[in-house]
Amino acid sequence: MSAPAVATAAEGATRIILVHGTGHGGWCWYRVATLLRAAGHRVDAPDLAASGADARRLRDAPTFEDYTRPLLDALRGLPDGERAVLVGHSFGGMSVALAAEAFPEKVAAAVFVTAFLPDCANPRSHVIEKLALTDWMDSVTDAEHVPPSVFLGPEFLRRKLYQLSPPEDYTLSQSLARVSSYYVADLRGQPPFSEARYGAARKVYVVCEQDRAMVEPYQRAMISGCPVEEVREIAGADHMAMFSAPAELAGHIADVANTYA
Repeated sequence: MSAPAVATAAEGATRIILVHGTGHGGWCWYRVATLLRAAGHRVDAPDLAASGADARRLRDAPTFEDYTRPLLDALRGLPDGERAVLVGHSFGGMSVALAAEAFPEKVAAAVFVTAFLPDCANPRSHVIEKLALTDWMDSVTDAEHVPPSVFLGPEFLRRKLYQLSPPEDYTLSQSLARVSSYYVADLRGQPPFSEARYGAARKVYVVCEQDRAMVEPYQRAMISGCPVEEVREIAGADHMAMFSAPAELAGHIADVANTYA
């Protein structure tokens, strides 16, 4: 579908919680959050553990649940009867899935923006391990760290993730990017997400067609393995859609917030 304008928040529109990906923080949503708030939407963009401005070090978040806890706490703190639209970017899709598994009654919709979209049949790590990305360029990993760590290199970011994004946003990333983890072993040891909880969440996938890391065919392969309510597309977006196509992405998110109230 074509990108809607950033619609004014409808009466009763749900809260929006924007969830960042690996090595990033809530800061990466600043363009999208500004557009949504200007249209009257209630928006939060928390830093997950050891991310963004969060004071913890990666060793202080040894499990994926520890890493995701700020999002889980945000949902737990919602008033009774209030729900939120969760928007996960990249690895943030895994955090959104965990939140929907833990608090299905508090999730109005789960939006996956060129994000990992786990199914309910395979181990939780399956979609991460199946990603056919072999050239991590100058990224640095440490398998002995607890949890195993990754730092996304500047050339990897520039060529694979930010190639269509404004140069000032790439520069910002070089000041704020942090060491993180994909928690593959931890996720592999967990049972699949359940059909009754995460599986029942209404899901929307936003395909970013110019993504050089989570390439379009892989995005669509995940969608084929996990039914969603809608598939939306941004033709000119690289992996960092919040920078390369902020108005289009904000338009889709606002429309979902109004539609899935």
